[in-house]
Amino acid sequence: MKHVARKRFGQNFLHDQHVLGSITDSIDPRPDDAMVEIGPGLGAMTEQLLRSLKHMHVVELDRDLVARLEKAYPPNKLTIHAGDALKFDFSTIPVPQGQKLRIVGNLPYNISSPLLFHLATFAPLVQDQHFMLQKEVVERMVAAPGSKTYGRLSVMLQWRYDMSLLFVVPPDAFDPPPKVDSAIVRMIPLAQPLACDQAKLEAVVQKAFSQRRKVIRNCVAGMFTEAQLIEAGINPGDRPETVGLAQYVALANLL
Repeated sequence: MKHVARKRFGQNFLHDQHVLGSITDSIDPRPDDAMVEIGPGLGAMTEQLLRSLKHMHVVELDRDLVARLEKAYPPNKLTIHAGDALKFDFSTIPVPQGQKLRIVGNLPYNISSPLLFHLATFAPLVQDQHFMLQKEVVERMVAAPGSKTYGRLSVMLQWRYDMSLLFVVPPDAFDPPPKVDSAIVRMIPLAQPLACDQAKLEAVVQKAFSQRRKVIRNCVAGMFTEAQLIEAGINPGDRPETVGLAQYVALANLL
């Protein structure tokens, strides 16, 4: 029986074999990898990965899809975690000695940002992440200071990861086709992120980008003085989208 994609779960199922092959080549799975897929859906990517892997884990919210996966794969090949990836504790997945988690997924567009922030808390346990996301979101993630797309997501994720947009995926690669282009992003956790408190950095960045059209002096008024901005290497008359990661970290460390 055909599974009808559910809007509330943000379901768009990838079916294009060429695209699936390109993603698998980018991930380059090895037999003993500790691989976990978020939102396997109908299992198109799962099937590709299991051709190379001895075993993998998946996290799936939709009970109907969980039942399908249980019928399709024995437990010695696939461990299914039925639940919400936004609440899932990725540290509970067993990893062989000396290895780290590899996380993949076609992330639901409606929860992509909160899910990326949730995953960032597990970054020390992760080797790499390969995700399909809305192209616009990936462009924001990898944006450099000074570009129109540079913002809170860029700063917070670039603090924790080295990221690259690998390639773009057109809507017709999915069923049902989304209204936007998608893109594959590779995220490699940094061994040594710039030292600062994550909550303080988050607070600074949120305040800075709360009024994009204003200069940073006005955006962070009440949080920092003009002298403190200068101390952090920032021109108080600059706009928030021109300020680099290192300067935001310097502000977080002044809090």
